[in-house]
Amino acid sequence: MPGATRLRSGSWLGFMLRGARVLDGPGRQWIRLDPAHLLSVARRRTRLRDLGEPAIQDPLDRLVQSLEREAQLSFVGRIAAREDLSRMLMNRLRMERDRLHHPEIAAEQIKRPLFITGLPRSGSTFLHGLLAQDPANRVPLHWEVRAPSPPPQRETYDTDPRIEAAERQLRWLFRLAPDFQKIHQISARMPEECVIMLSHSFLSFQFSSTWFVPSYQEWLEEQDLTPAYLCHRKFLQQLQWRCPGERWVLKAPPHLPGLRALFATYPDANVVLTHRDPLEVVASVASLHVALRRTFSNAVDPLAVGPEVTRMLADDIRRGYAAYDDGCAPPEQFTNVSYLDLMRDPMQVVRRIYRRFDLPLSAVAEARMRRYLEQNPKDKHGPHLYSLAQFGLRLEIERERYRAYVDRWQPRAHT
Repeated sequence: MPGATRLRSGSWLGFMLRGARVLDGPGRQWIRLDPAHLLSVARRRTRLRDLGEPAIQDPLDRLVQSLEREAQLSFVGRIAAREDLSRMLMNRLRMERDRLHHPEIAAEQIKRPLFITGLPRSGSTFLHGLLAQDPANRVPLHWEVRAPSPPPQRETYDTDPRIEAAERQLRWLFRLAPDFQKIHQISARMPEECVIMLSHSFLSFQFSSTWFVPSYQEWLEEQDLTPAYLCHRKFLQQLQWRCPGERWVLKAPPHLPGLRALFATYPDANVVLTHRDPLEVVASVASLHVALRRTFSNAVDPLAVGPEVTRMLADDIRRGYAAYDDGCAPPEQFTNVSYLDLMRDPMQVVRRIYRRFDLPLSAVAEARMRRYLEQNPKDKHGPHLYSLAQFGLRLEIERERYRAYVDRWQPRAHT
């Protein structure tokens, strides 16, 4: 793992990682990745049994099978996968308990949520953070989507002990993957994208970015994603019950292939589609996959990751814009944003989004957004450098792969 090789040879983390590699073989027997065992552990730890809807057995079984057969997890990776899957199961159990004790959670209405999606690495995280500065906008923060039970409260929202717990977990991630912050900024108090919420259905594209699970990914691409969005809706109800806002502002690139299920669940949603040159996007996404997978596996080949990522990206574009063309929602519920426009004049883009969806932009919100721009320059954590050649991709082939998308959308990204 490249991040580890840059550590001093005598550092405690380097020593720990070398020791973990020795355990990679025996780790398969010691760390069980078995759906029945994971469910048993989650129920024992929480003393709860009801996982609620949607059902998860089939997607969980398929994900775990793919992890065991294909992911080539290291000892550290097996521990991380077990804890991550167990945490999601425990969250499901606790959220169902909360709904049982407080039936009013299930009565919460999600009105006109605003979703940011489109190509990954196209400025959506930056735009999400910018829109989060509007006090009227409710965004999910990292700490609350990792540990949604009990429902957060307005009075303790900034002092909740789960914030520090999430920061500790992130510090471990940054030690294991020291370049991660250059690729994707994250902290306990920052807005989090929706993939964590969707992943609690075990129907999520997040898993392929973290692990090599091709059979699961192939199966997932053929599934109706409505159960994932029902799970997503439960999260929003849980988080807003005692800590509401005027509207949700949400973000995730996987909403693009999920547009049909998104609008089936939120028919009054508005969607911002972000656009960028796919030849820049695909190399950036591949670098993110490599950085994450090398945290959990010692068998990651960038030259194999590149073709895998570009196939998935092209398929996401195909399915997303097929749903758009089929009228999954009226055209007035969409707007398009160019990455270049967003980087050149962010506030102009923000004002255009607010006008498009008839949202008031207060003087307070605009002042907070300008302050955010001053405090968060591009490449705050260092430049993120990448190229197609690093990932075995040829310029002429990739240009042809995405030609239809570029011809159609780049000239229109300002509409």
